[in-house]
Amino acid sequence: MATFSAAATSSVSFASSLKPSLRNNVTSGITTSNLKMVTAGWAKKNFPSLKTNRFNVSCAAKPETVQKVCDIVRKQLALAADVELTPESKFSALGADSLDTVEIVMGLEEEFDISVEEESSQNITTVQEAADLIEKLVEKKAAP
Repeated sequence: MATFSAAATSSVSFASSLKPSLRNNVTSGITTSNLKMVTAGWAKKNFPSLKTNRFNVSCAAKPETVQKVCDIVRKQLALAADVELTPESKFSALGADSLDTVEIVMGLEEEFDISVEEESSQNITTVQEAADLIEKLVEKKAAP
């Protein structure tokens, strides 16, 4: 039998018996067992973390696709030529509201001859996300 418990205070308690049956010692009517208990604890700051500091997954769309997305976003939002657009550029940071985002998606659908589902279009917030989605949809369309 083995148990494991972790509390919010970052302490861990292990209880184990190496044999499946407990041997009871009876002496003068008092029953004891050979169950061994081990307790370990550590401060929260030393608790090993499995969480990475930054986890970023990118499909790395083709540079041409990213450039076309940038051109469509620049045109749709009427951005000046000196405004820098990068794959990490967020539509909201560029001043786009929800209607602008819908119009950007419509422009992308027209340019790439694809159809973006409403659920997918609501998840697009950056140029890179849009380019990655386009790559995925174009590949899906080309596959038999």
